[in-house]
Amino acid sequence: MKTLYLLRHAKSSWSFDELSDQERPLNDRGRDDAPLMGQALAKRRIRPDVVVSSPAVRAMSTAVLVAREMQYPHEKIVVEPGIYGAEVDDLLAIIRNLPDAASSALLVGHNPTITDTANALSPSLLKEMPTAAVVCLRFSSDRWADVAQANAEFYFYDYPRNVN
Repeated sequence: MKTLYLLRHAKSSWSFDELSDQERPLNDRGRDDAPLMGQALAKRRIRPDVVVSSPAVRAMSTAVLVAREMQYPHEKIVVEPGIYGAEVDDLLAIIRNLPDAASSALLVGHNPTITDTANALSPSLLKEMPTAAVVCLRFSSDRWADVAQANAEFYFYDYPRNVN
């Protein structure tokens, strides 16, 4: 069985016109929401085998803050450049190429692709995922290459306003 956690990065700041989109940091709410979601995952006793993040500052910051709460070493976070700007097929390819030795993976990325990928894999339809939202899907497969909606089970969906 494979377990996938898809996490939309926390709320980012638009206050720095001189920064590129990839360089935008989290705003105050994002810096509060990311650890909150990490705590919610830790309460569920979740500690993924691998954490993979977009290289964008807001995504990496989210990944680090969430990982800290789950006691996942931030230096083990895998930066995957292909997540930034990815379409659903690109994200599915990244997921399907995860190492099979990992039973669970947390992927941190961007909308609309995170929501669209969740909907491509989930038997339950999700509305647009708000910032810092996470969806958990389980697959009756031993290989990431075989994960698909046909062998997926919707396990849970959570977001900051739900855990406050």
